[in-house]
Amino acid sequence: MELLNRIRAEQHDMPEALRKVADAILGAPADAARLTIVDLAERSGTSTATITRFCRALGFTGYAELRVALATDTGRVAQQTWETDIGQEILPDDSLERVLGVVSGNDIRLIQETRDQLDLAVVEKAAQAVARAGRVLLFGVSSSAAVASEMEYRLQRMRVPTWSRSDAHSALTDAALLGQGDVAIGISHSGRTREVIEVLAEAGSHGAITVAVTSQPRSPLAEVAELVLTTASRATSFRSEGFAAIHSQLLVLDVVYVSVAQQTYERTKQAFDVTVRAVAGHRLPEGDI
Repeated sequence: MELLNRIRAEQHDMPEALRKVADAILGAPADAARLTIVDLAERSGTSTATITRFCRALGFTGYAELRVALATDTGRVAQQTWETDIGQEILPDDSLERVLGVVSGNDIRLIQETRDQLDLAVVEKAAQAVARAGRVLLFGVSSSAAVASEMEYRLQRMRVPTWSRSDAHSALTDAALLGQGDVAIGISHSGRTREVIEVLAEAGSHGAITVAVTSQPRSPLAEVAELVLTTASRATSFRSEGFAAIHSQLLVLDVVYVSVAQQTYERTKQAFDVTVRAVAGHRLPEGDI
């Protein structure tokens, strides 16, 4: 996982002093890579001891290693060519051409960041659990509910017994009926949605394998999950981080879905053939209007 992406993902769960350091670095990463430890402490309003703790929290032995990693990361970003600046805001009088450029550029970047930070070993474990599951429960609220519903459709078509819920009471009821060999997947960009945390905790208490899909790997949701799949997200004007995270969430679950299909190839192929024939009569032949 690239350093700046990691800092961005973890900053919300850092202690206040470390969060100040993260804010200072993310505000001007290229400048931060050139600062001495004393300069960075002054800029962030902290101390050199806090900077050292920040380095160790990220797995570095000291500030020198952090500066090298920052320089590498900012250099990589500088070499990338984008038609638009992902961080620019969309203004009310901007042209649709510019809106399309900013939105598509942001989505492309988030998908790439999600790809770079995704732990494939965790993906494989999640896919294996789903492929063997007696039941799979998916739960999310708001925009995450739409992602859960899409994954439900895909897994059901592969003969994986799957339910998605957007109502907390229904989800908690289903979670209480899960057991060993079942899987519960909670989707929340922030990892702080109370209902999703409660559902995953309930499922885990009955022995189900729990999977969190979130942009915050140190969030309360991640803490109650057995497996954590991380996504990238960044807000722009008129698009909250949660809404912007949809494409990243779909990417992560799409990789899980394809992995499940690989592991259940014969069953999945037969199921696809049957379902294609079932709806064939509802499609107009090519050339018809």
